[in-house]
Amino acid sequence: MDEHLPVHERPQVSIIVVSYNTRDILRQCLTSLFVHLGDVRAEVLVVDNDSWDHSAEMVAAEFPQVRLIANRRNMGFAAANNQAYARCRGEYVLLLNPDAFIEPGAVAVAVTFMDEHPQCGICGGRLVDLDGNPNPSARRFPGALAKLFTLSGLSARFPHSRLFNAHEFSGTDHDHPMEVDWVPGTFTLIRRSMLEAIGFFDDRFYIYYEETDLCLRAKRAGWSVQYVPDACVVHVGGASSQTRKDKEYDEAGAQILSFRMRSEWLYYRKNSGLLAVVANAGVEMGWHGLRYLINGLPGRTNGRDKQKGSGLIVREVWKSLMDTRFGGVSPERPW
Repeated sequence: MDEHLPVHERPQVSIIVVSYNTRDILRQCLTSLFVHLGDVRAEVLVVDNDSWDHSAEMVAAEFPQVRLIANRRNMGFAAANNQAYARCRGEYVLLLNPDAFIEPGAVAVAVTFMDEHPQCGICGGRLVDLDGNPNPSARRFPGALAKLFTLSGLSARFPHSRLFNAHEFSGTDHDHPMEVDWVPGTFTLIRRSMLEAIGFFDDRFYIYYEETDLCLRAKRAGWSVQYVPDACVVHVGGASSQTRKDKEYDEAGAQILSFRMRSEWLYYRKNSGLLAVVANAGVEMGWHGLRYLINGLPGRTNGRDKQKGSGLIVREVWKSLMDTRFGGVSPERPW
């Protein structure tokens, strides 16, 4: 931080936005941000990951107050945030997706919460879609059982079940702050002093699972991770991922399928070992292998299309395991 500056001139918050081909929605994000920051002293850094839609040029022309980092190749989400963090001066670091629009007072509420809870290292807000419907905001660490409940459809069929949706704290009051395992990187306020102690993102995660890994490291180091519902953010979801027409896109998770799998195996191998990789990959491959067989039976509605979808996923699981050597290495970037 700028120790030579008077305290009242130092930014409270360094806000990092990583963009990849999100020019129009990024413009909305930044406009909303500057309108709703209120009295929070903030600096805003945008890292553009070699967009071809002139996102960087738009930021330079329309938002001169933003500190722009224009990469000449797509570094991925984790590495791009690390780039910006190296230049941050704030007491807190706020991660904000370009497809997220903060509501009035959201940043101030999160900062106040962190000020009042010095043991909190990371907090996330309430995420809603454009219609005001809640998005997953408070999460438990992933595992094979939660994956099975999701793949089987039990999570969707029983959305309020404490068993089938335990990974999203279903059946729990989401109107009050609570300690959670991890919060999405869509809108995440992080204490800088904690980052100085444990480090920022592991950039072996090109995209996905980097925030889960950071929250796990924070909790293992004795910090708490909190969900703060009064800090509300509208999230569109998948704005960058959908521009990758060369990759299979998972509509349900708003993620690029192969990227999600690669990062998932890296996460499990790093934090839980090879057995966790095998268990989680086995659940996904086994479920879709069974689904492939069932949909090959006579009389199945849209059976051929469903077989094709399951076959694709089984192949992607195996390929991603090979690409990462069962989660042991991160493939050469850009993915």
